[in-house]
This record gives sequence, C-alpha cells and structure tokens, in this order.
Amino acid sequence: MSHPAPASAPARPHRAAAVERRHNEGHGRRLTAAFEALESFPALAESRDRLLRVVEHEPVAGGDVIAAIESDVALVIAVMRLANAVKGPTRGRVASIVQAVELLGPSALRTLAARTVTFDFFERSTQWDATPERFRLHAVATQRAADRIAQQIGGVENRDRLMVTSLLHDIGKLVLLHAYSGYPSQILNGARTPGERLQRERRELGVDHGLVGGVLARRWGLPDGVASVIERHHAADAIGEAAVVRLADMLAHYVLGGVVAPAEMLGVARTLGLGPSDLRTVMFDLPYPTVARTRMTEPCPLSDREQDVLRLLAEGKVYKQIAHALGLSTSTVRTHLHNVYRKLGAHDRARAVLIATERGWL
Repeated sequence: MSHPAPASAPARPHRAAAVERRHNEGHGRRLTAAFEALESFPALAESRDRLLRVVEHEPVAGGDVIAAIESDVALVIAVMRLANAVKGPTRGRVASIVQAVELLGPSALRTLAARTVTFDFFERSTQWDATPERFRLHAVATQRAADRIAQQIGGVENRDRLMVTSLLHDIGKLVLLHAYSGYPSQILNGARTPGERLQRERRELGVDHGLVGGVLARRWGLPDGVASVIERHHAADAIGEAAVVRLADMLAHYVLGGVVAPAEMLGVARTLGLGPSDLRTVMFDLPYPTVARTRMTEPCPLSDREQDVLRLLAEGKVYKQIAHALGLSTSTVRTHLHNVYRKLGAHDRARAVLIATERGWL
C-alpha cells in the first residue's frame, strides 16, 4: 500500500524561493537606503573653504579651482552631479572636473560650495565619525598613485577623467558601510589585502564595493565611462584606465601601511607595460612630495605637429635635431615655430615654452 507524501514536501522549494526573494528584497532596500544616505556625504571643511577662496578671487584661476575640487571626494561628487544634470548636449557626458568647471562657471561653483555640507575632524558628528577623513586619505593617495602611474607609462587616454575615477573608485564602500552594520569590521575580519577584502565582500554580502559603486555612479547620472572604471577597478581582467586605478589602489594601501600581494601587484603592472624596475621607481617616489603637473584649463590652439615641435624645442633640441626626429625639413620646423609664436603671442622660444607649460599644453 503506497503512502502519500507529506503535504508540506512539495511546498519546500516554494518556501526556499520565497525566503530567497525576501532576502533579495531586504538586500535591495538596504542598498537603496544607503544610496539615499549618501546624498548628504560631507566635504572636508578645509576643502570647501579653499574652493570658496579661489572662486571668490578675481580673476578666477581655472587650474586652482580644479585643484581645490579634486582634493575632496564630496566636492567632486557634487560638481560632477551638477554638471551632468545641466540640460543640453553635455547632459550625462561630463567625465572630468576640467569639463565641469568650464561648463558651470565660477558663479555656480560659488553657490555649490556655499551650500556644501562639511565635516571637521575636531567637530565630528555621530553620523559620520571620522569616516570622511579616512576615506579621503585613501582616495587622494590612490589619485596621486594613478597620476604617477600614468606618467610612468607615458600618459593615459584621458588623464582628467582618471583624476575623477581614481578619487571615486571606492564610493561603493560608503554604501556598504551604511547598508550593513557589520561592515567593515565583522564582514572583512581577517582579510588583509584588497583582493582578500573583495572576496570576503562577495562571499558575505553577495556583492562587492566595485559593483555597488558603479551602480551608485550611474544613479548619480555620471557618464558610463566613469561608472565602468569604478565598477571594474578590481576586475582580474581589467585593462586601460581600470587597471591603472586597480594598481593605484594597491599602491595607496602600500603607502598608507596596508598589506598588498606583491605578485598580484606586479601582475597588474605588467598589463600596463610596467616591469619590476618601473614599479620600484613608482613605489619609491610616492611617499615624497612632488610638483603637481599643470592642468589644461582651456583648449590648446596649437596643432598636434606644432605641439610636437615645441615639445622638442623645450627639451633643448635645435632645428636640425627636431627636423630629424619628426622627419621634417628644417624650413618646415621653422614655419611651425613661427606659427606657434603667433598663436601664443610669444616673441621667442623661451616665452613660448613658458606659456605652453603654464597652461598645461606641454
């Protein structure tokens, strides 16, 4: 005689699915609430004050404005969001602070700075404690490392965007910090290197801060190119800008006393064409102050060939050497330089080199 199966047996898969669905819904609500909490992420008070000083000084120096904004995660977020919300052909396409400053102008930046919520290390709130300052230290260290890597590999396709993506690469961690009370102390407990921490996030939470950061960047209306680098900065197959940020993140951990995996770091460096000797040079340089490279704040009036000629001239080469290096005749080099002097309003080579260097064109 056959016995019917217990009535509850067929329902078990459905119950499991329902539990999983409730878990995912709870997960989504946590992340959504965290996204909303970050609407009030504060800028460092000193960063805000510096920005106000430079935009209130006449004439406004574009390079100083860019430097003031790029020194702070919250200011970069606020400026990028505002610029990408402006109606018109640039909406959702502003990928750098250089573009944003040019689009918004001093008046809008002055208003934004005046309204910015701030954090002071000595007058911290219970909501943020010291998180904004600790987060900024790693973000700025990563940004500096990314710029140094770019110099070592001979430049990147979009240096101005790299300054944004390297500063914002870990915004997903701010989301996880708000969404899960055990993050990072309990969830990352025992994980030391950036790679180990990422694996722990995936195992314990089902997501990682890179993925969440990409979602947040898109939610803010930032260009997909920015969001994609943030999302993929820990990807094993990262290339180009994402690989630069991945290596810069490792170097920032190293410079700030964190643990890194040497073999993994060297592997990422090799995808960028850097060998052990190159990486040693970068690692040696990072703890020491360096002179920041001038940022291009207006379009360069020179053609690519004119820039090539001026660059070689700045290196001390004479007409014949420049002609040989570029495969041109001496008379053509002379013509290019006359055009350079005319476009820059310079009367000699020294003045032309100085003007181009000050404006970030060399």
